[in-house]
Amino acid sequence: MTDQAVDTGGVRLSGDAAAESRFLGRTRELKELRADIERAGLDTLAGRKAPRARVLLIAGKPGSGRTALAEELVRQVADRYRDGVLRARLGEPDGTPVPVERAARELLTALDVSAPAGADEDDLTETLREALADRRMLILLDDAATAEQVDALLPDTPECLVVAVSGGPLTGISDVRPCTLGGLDTKSAVDLLSRHTGSVRITVDPRAAEGLAEECQGQPAALMLAGGWLAARPKAAVSDLAKQLRAEGDEGTPLSRVFRFVYAALPTPAARILRLLSLAPAGLVDPQTASALAGCSVSGARTTLDDFVALGLLHAVDSPLPQYEVPGCLHPLLKALAESQDRPAELQLARARMLERTLRLLQSCRAITETDSPEARQKLLAMPQALRFPNPRAAAEWLSVRRPALLAAARLAVADGELDTLARRLMSQLVRAMVAHFGTQAAAPDLYGIHRLVLDVAERRGLPREKAAALLNLADLDARTGRTQDALARYRAALDAGREANDPYATGRAMESVGGAHLETGDYDRAADWFGRALAQRLARDERADAARLYGRIAAAHTYAGRYGEALRNWRAAAAGHRKNGDVASHARALSELARVQEYAGRPEESLRTCQEAVEWARRAEDVRLQAALQLRLADTLDHLGDPTAAALHRGTAERLLGEELSGAEPEPETQPETPDLPEHDANACEIRSTSAED
Repeated sequence: MTDQAVDTGGVRLSGDAAAESRFLGRTRELKELRADIERAGLDTLAGRKAPRARVLLIAGKPGSGRTALAEELVRQVADRYRDGVLRARLGEPDGTPVPVERAARELLTALDVSAPAGADEDDLTETLREALADRRMLILLDDAATAEQVDALLPDTPECLVVAVSGGPLTGISDVRPCTLGGLDTKSAVDLLSRHTGSVRITVDPRAAEGLAEECQGQPAALMLAGGWLAARPKAAVSDLAKQLRAEGDEGTPLSRVFRFVYAALPTPAARILRLLSLAPAGLVDPQTASALAGCSVSGARTTLDDFVALGLLHAVDSPLPQYEVPGCLHPLLKALAESQDRPAELQLARARMLERTLRLLQSCRAITETDSPEARQKLLAMPQALRFPNPRAAAEWLSVRRPALLAAARLAVADGELDTLARRLMSQLVRAMVAHFGTQAAAPDLYGIHRLVLDVAERRGLPREKAAALLNLADLDARTGRTQDALARYRAALDAGREANDPYATGRAMESVGGAHLETGDYDRAADWFGRALAQRLARDERADAARLYGRIAAAHTYAGRYGEALRNWRAAAAGHRKNGDVASHARALSELARVQEYAGRPEESLRTCQEAVEWARRAEDVRLQAALQLRLADTLDHLGDPTAAALHRGTAERLLGEELSGAEPEPETQPETPDLPEHDANACEIRSTSAED
């Protein structure tokens, strides 16, 4: 998503300059675009209702002010669209197209419409079209690389309007007339310069200002850089800059010529920092990132970044924390400089420093939430002050603000291929921090993407242990979103990887999860069989707590299949196991389920005695909800035995235990066993196993 910015002639300004700025020029283009909105489409002329949203295309080279024009158009017509404005960026700073899947999910998030983790492109775009079907919205799609990207995101309603920004025509989308941008008119270009230099310097030599605008060919980004350079040198004449640019000849574009001139005037340390900003994930920079890239202090990096903003080399992002954006038009120039002036090993080291700093910040972000852990507190205190967060709220805010950059950093680390160990550690900490602050469910879409990256690294490096962990995590997320067959396939693949790695944890968890998936699909025989295999492994390793839990899962499968004898035997084994382990609460729950199955089996007297025993154990465990549930079960059993008076007493007890929560609610008699959940691995669902001791 892109934030709405106040622009001047195609260049974003920030701070006080942004508050005072207004859009310059492009009067003709704006008039044409507004007229195009009113123009009857081909379908209307043919007497048909338009099946999809109208698309307005603004085409121009990076730095031409195409995004600024789109934002100004949006500002002028936004009041016609009652449901607001959506924005999405379809291109990375380096020109790489953003996957439609990611763009669609970002738009759905902005609409506050949930989509299951791991949903594919078709499902997400269909959900987006459904969400927009009854809305009247204006949608700005910036930096579109291909027509396919835009076409996939088009609403199926003429009530919406799409404004697309691209470098050229979007062949394949019907009824689109591009508004192609050239340079600003001379007056607007000179006005843009005066915003930076002050009106006096322009007034004393208007011809020189016009000559400078001509050298920049009216390109807003070039004018912005020229104005920033002049603003930093109050004694420099406008004519001097125009002459120096003219002396450089016609090599390159106006933007590249002005950029080379501005870059050459930077101090050596600042020039190095600027080059290295081409490595910033998603083109988003904060002082910590710049500090790590350049190996300088955070405060020094912050000062340099602010200087770059004043020069027009960076844009300040509207954010509660200091954050900057590398202009897309400058990214290829910075990248070319870095590749020509820095050795590959130096760039690799800078990237590794940046990712290592990000990893340590994520460790600190997670550790601040573990206030009850002396070990976490000690680890936090051992970190430098610059890496610590003052409180959990500040850490959560940082994580939320930096989320796009953090996810891009993970993708960058995986794509690099030479940083796989660091990539695994980074993704492990990113997962843990997101779970700690946002919760597994809220972070699930991002977690799904991260686990797929882990799987890529594990397969590329031939790491079966990490592959098993990634497959298990992906399968758990598939299972939670109802893609049980996909989950089953991944659980089986995880089992193979776990066996290859000789990892008993992964194999045991995979076998149990395969059983859970079969249970979900109603294949109770296979479910019981796989639970039995997992149980055999747990017993062989003397893992008593897990063994007791698996007895319960086997019992649940037999209950579903109507094999009450087998179910009773396994629930008794589960209860005995929990009792030996000293797990009072689990013992009470196992007795509760045992009582339930006894009732199904037509043994109400036994069920009554077991239920009474379970109540006592639940009381010892201080589990009020379980006590109330057991009281209700006792009431149902007593009703079946023909004692409504005693049943009413137990229902009254349940209501007193839960207070108003159960008051007045009529419990429904249970006629079938409750649906058991898929394997409960919440504690491990986001685990990324690594051989690193730091993780």
